[in-house]
Amino acid sequence: MPSFDICCLQTEPELNSNVVSINVGGRIFQTTKQTLTQAGPKSLIYRLAETGSDRFVDRDPDQFSLLLSLLRSGTLPSKVKDFDLRDLIEESRFYGVESLLTSSLSDPSHLDAFSLRKSSELPLNGRDTPSAIASTPFGSLHVSHGSKITSFDWSLTRKSTILTQFTAIDSLLAISPDIAAAGATDFSGLQILDLQKGRVKQVLNWENATRSGSTVQAIGSSGKFLFTSFESCRRNSNSILVYDMNTLNPVIEIARNEIFGADLDSAIPATKLRWVSGYGLLMASGSHSGLSGVTGNIKFWDIRSGNVAFELKEKVDCFADVCVSDNMNVLFKVGVSSGEVFNADLRCLGTVNNDANDNSNPWMCVENRRKVVNGKKEGLGCKIESHGNQVFCSKGGDIELWSEVAAGSEGRLKGRVFRKNVMGRVKAMGGLKVTNLAFGGNKMFVTRKDQQAVEVWQGSTRGL
Repeated sequence: MPSFDICCLQTEPELNSNVVSINVGGRIFQTTKQTLTQAGPKSLIYRLAETGSDRFVDRDPDQFSLLLSLLRSGTLPSKVKDFDLRDLIEESRFYGVESLLTSSLSDPSHLDAFSLRKSSELPLNGRDTPSAIASTPFGSLHVSHGSKITSFDWSLTRKSTILTQFTAIDSLLAISPDIAAAGATDFSGLQILDLQKGRVKQVLNWENATRSGSTVQAIGSSGKFLFTSFESCRRNSNSILVYDMNTLNPVIEIARNEIFGADLDSAIPATKLRWVSGYGLLMASGSHSGLSGVTGNIKFWDIRSGNVAFELKEKVDCFADVCVSDNMNVLFKVGVSSGEVFNADLRCLGTVNNDANDNSNPWMCVENRRKVVNGKKEGLGCKIESHGNQVFCSKGGDIELWSEVAAGSEGRLKGRVFRKNVMGRVKAMGGLKVTNLAFGGNKMFVTRKDQQAVEVWQGSTRGL
């Protein structure tokens, strides 16, 4: 707890004992005890409410006035734009209310997708370009580049870099602002890293039948569980392990495959894991490129029973990338051959038998007219992610924003209409090929091929 000075001044008893007078840097502020207790019991401001006499704090009164407004209304006043963010953060740390400032300035619900535009770049040390990025709900960011992980706090004003045991990191998950899970396709084990102390807290491994090392293909999480897709170093088996997020003890193993001969479906490990909280299911997707083209599968696992709830086998215009939106009840993909965005309503998937003998197809193209597939992989390397009620898809150096348009009668599940929107009031699109998309707080983070930095995209927000 930071130290501060309280001077007792002899004054007349206050008519209302609930009113508190605070002298900050020579300026008198009057507020109520209820307002001050909004800061939380561990804060210095809460202690001011409990002090039985007039209070004096030797700090900047202008900064305090902003934080007092935050306590009163839950938001910062418009004049905050005239202050330096780093100074305000330091002041909030002194008073012990940084978490309230974080919520005000980086609330995920304040992300305005339609006004997003590139606002800044976060430089990285060294010559390696980012291989993976991961963010926390309020905007802390972890970036893997080469054998290093660089972390930025929620305000993006503090940066730290640690050196890992990996030569390159392919999968990265932000467990908290200080803890991350990292894995690689050429290095055995999932590592839980303490980024603040720069050390490995724990290494999680999968015991496969051949007792060979196991590499990480994908990482995902829910509030309670950590999901990891493993493949044996000999590439003859794969599995998904579910861990308790608090203890990191294994809970259940699902999707285990021991591969024999040319069993192509079993040979495909999950390379993307996403928890679908509205359905209580884990989406696991993976694809394989062979002589006959790109094939893949998307499975939704019930981790309680260890069974597949429903599955899509991809053979025609397989996905280059796939994402799922809880808010919209929709599964999205970008076709590896066409490069177009498709959607499938989650409420219909349980009724679709998507096998080789079934002509039904759950995918609907969001475009009005589909492109003719000419043998080229137009969608190769494209990324697609959902956030809120929008879908973001990278096409080369551009990023498309799709949102649903209300159409048709109620209860109509198929044929949902989506519209492509222009992002940003200032044109900031284009550039080198997009390699990663992530969302944290009220920001979107973008990395590009051969670029040793992370782009920060932000919409119009009140104040800073």
